Amino acid sequence: MLQIYPAILHEENGYWIEFPDLEGCQTCGSTLAETMDLAQEALGLYLVSLVENNQPVPAPSNIADIPVTQGQATYVSTDMNTYRRDTRAVKKMLSIPAWLAKEAEENTVSLSKVLQDALKEKLNLA
Repeated sequence: MLQIYPAILHEENGYWIEFPDLEGCQTCGSTLAETMDLAQEALGLYLVSLVENNQPVPAPSNIADIPVTQGQATYVSTDMNTYRRDTRAVKKMLSIPAWLAKEAEENTVSLSKVLQDALKEKLNLA
């Protein structure tokens, strides 16, 4: 699930970035590219941590409403699914009509893949 949050990018002996909406979420790097890459990771891990601990995920602020006295405001995006920790496969029992199972088998359709894709779409995680 793609998330986009405003951030403030600072340049001091390298770069560092902070997320005003997410207390304590920040990172730094030697180059701009490294810092932006690490910012995506920090944002993803922070948001996943909130979700996995049943804590509310703050809505991103409007970038125009963020007061910036030093640095510059920018956006950082991340795919939260990349940072989910428990990605092991689990077996689930399901029932489908016999004719549908036969059609799927004849067309080499993976029921697991279809179910995963359908659940992601249904839960707006795609």
